[in-house]
Amino acid sequence: MANRNWAGNVGYGERELHHPHSVVELRELIARSESIRVLGSRHSFNEIAAGAELVSLRALPMTVEFDDASATVTCPGAMTYGELAPLLEAHGVALANLGSLPHISIAGAIATATHGSGDRLRNLAGAVAGFELVRSNGELLELRRGERDFDGAVVALGALGALTRVTLDIEPSYEVSQVVYEGLPWQALEEHFDELSAAGDSVSVFTRWGGESAGALWVKRRHDTDSAPAARELFGARAAAVQRHPIAGGDPQACTAQLDSPGPWYQRLPHFRLQFTPSAGEELQSEYLLDRADAPQAIAVVRSLAAGIEPLLHVSEIRTVAADELWLSPQYRRDSVAIHFTWKREVEAVGRLLPALEAALERFEARPHWGKLFAVKAPALGERYRRLGDFIDLLGRLDERGAFRNSWLQERLLG
Repeated sequence: MANRNWAGNVGYGERELHHPHSVVELRELIARSESIRVLGSRHSFNEIAAGAELVSLRALPMTVEFDDASATVTCPGAMTYGELAPLLEAHGVALANLGSLPHISIAGAIATATHGSGDRLRNLAGAVAGFELVRSNGELLELRRGERDFDGAVVALGALGALTRVTLDIEPSYEVSQVVYEGLPWQALEEHFDELSAAGDSVSVFTRWGGESAGALWVKRRHDTDSAPAARELFGARAAAVQRHPIAGGDPQACTAQLDSPGPWYQRLPHFRLQFTPSAGEELQSEYLLDRADAPQAIAVVRSLAAGIEPLLHVSEIRTVAADELWLSPQYRRDSVAIHFTWKREVEAVGRLLPALEAALERFEARPHWGKLFAVKAPALGERYRRLGDFIDLLGRLDERGAFRNSWLQERLLG
């Protein structure tokens, strides 16, 4: 039986799933495969990983190497952030940022430019200092930051090869605390967006777009930069007295500790704990990234669509992400605001809504998250990426026979 993604809305359609136990075995497999895709932690909501042949890298050696002189760690791409983070903490080091879920694979997060939140923090691919990749001819390619092709090959949607090992920037370990503020007024969100997003090192707004209140403000603060007690009120929103879940009715015990309680970075930066099912479980997701200067106007546009959005929505999250130089990153040379939608698992209804939502955001040149559901296809999507032509040239050089391409990549990006 073919594998399905975590949400259950996508079947990968493979006739075979391979589990090589060594890089040598992986290279031989890829070199003889006509068409193959790498299957990660299956947390994407579209067919980005679909293919006739799939390969999982989870059986490769899970060795982790620290280089204190260069402040980097090298780890398997198939490892999850939840597996890597405790090893880093035991070594006294940390990553600058994490996504909402620790359950996702490092290679998959990098390939799709998955991100956390923070005015000064880039997406997770921004931490990549180097990587090792098996090309379609079986060759092992190593690239380091600053070398030719590096900026084009990091966020590559799995199209250039199988990412076996990744070198990430690290820094000294630090503590984080988070506070949830409830009852954020719409006026405060619209008129003080920049001040709200700067209220912590990582800030999220959770909203359902309707109602008298915009929703809740989740503020995470590093204690090596700010050790003062958290404010009890921010622009009319008051600190919650008990643990909260982003989705109404969700079990707050599934979430990382709140109430301004300091703890290790990896136990606070994600919203959800590793040992629990993240978010709603039965869900679909979409996300659009646009210039953060357009945040107030974009929020107003989405709010005007609340009547159509709310019946299908668990919750939305609004975050900021810093610009980078990675060609296919949605934050390429653009400090961004991310507007995320966690939908109920109503595939057809969400599919009907997305074109209208994207049409409303089109004037902002919104770039969808590569691992989520979206309607826009090539060539319209490709027009939003100035370096797409360079990426296609790179694709032609590194995967000459197109072994890592699939119909989703062709339809959505290449055209």
